Amino acid sequence: MVVGPHSFSSRHLLGIRNLSEQDIEFLLNRAEKAVEVSRRPDKKTSSLRGRTQINLFFEASTRTQASFELAGKRLGADVMNMSVAASSVKKGETLIDTAMTLNAMRPDILVIRHGSSGAADLLAQKVDCAVVNAGDGQHEHPTQALLDALTIRRHKGRLQGLTVAICGDVLHSRVARSDIFLLGKMGARIRLVGPSTLMPAGVEEFGVEVFHRLEDGIANADVVMMLRLQRERMAGAFVPSEREYFRYFGLDTKKLAFAKDDAIVMHPGPMNRGVEIASLMADAPQSVIEEQVEMGVAVRMAVLELLAAPSHNEEGAT
Repeated sequence: MVVGPHSFSSRHLLGIRNLSEQDIEFLLNRAEKAVEVSRRPDKKTSSLRGRTQINLFFEASTRTQASFELAGKRLGADVMNMSVAASSVKKGETLIDTAMTLNAMRPDILVIRHGSSGAADLLAQKVDCAVVNAGDGQHEHPTQALLDALTIRRHKGRLQGLTVAICGDVLHSRVARSDIFLLGKMGARIRLVGPSTLMPAGVEEFGVEVFHRLEDGIANADVVMMLRLQRERMAGAFVPSEREYFRYFGLDTKKLAFAKDDAIVMHPGPMNRGVEIASLMADAPQSVIEEQVEMGVAVRMAVLELLAAPSHNEEGAT
């Protein structure tokens, strides 16, 4: 697919922070082409025929892993999902040991999800192939930010000048971090909304506005993005109870009325219905949550093709 003269310079996709505006536009434009492919009756292509993709997930994530697997298979790659729970990693093998073992298998691209920040970067230093970060600790989740941006752009026609409210458990969210970097680079106005206990220290340094009342934070917003309350990452009581959390920070029809009339509602999933978002709100016409899932496959197709088939950087066929 031809997407313009820009050439993506990075060998890996480890985060959003080091990408330029041109890099982001390039990836989003490639993903638009992948959307067209995914909506064809025949979704299979040969862009990555003969290439090997290994999905290495140290954290369970049905949605993200399935999305990467489907993306690789639609491009014609040989895809292997490594079951870490059943591997020697659980017997004491280190990430470096695993990296060296996988490297000996000569894959073309490794997709890694890990509970420790920096794991993807460490892996990239130890292997000869391209590495894609599918989420590392509380660091970044770059493909999620790209699919969020693609979804927004398709609905709003642009990213620049939009007011985007990212609401909820910002402290534990790598999605929020990547979205802040990406949307900030592209000229959006970013608001973070949530209780003070779920805000990172020094968050204002990211060039965002911080609100501790949902109605104030989403007032006149173009995009309302809800984050999952990540209980599994919490060591201690960050909120009194889920019921109290929903009362003040859960999105429902009444609270959404403070946003613009044409505001869209987003959520990276999986959702905790009745905790950060009302069930009716999740299924409302303003919700683009299902579309985010579709855009996830397209974005991952674009990333995999770009990194595993470098000859497609400037011209290629999908």
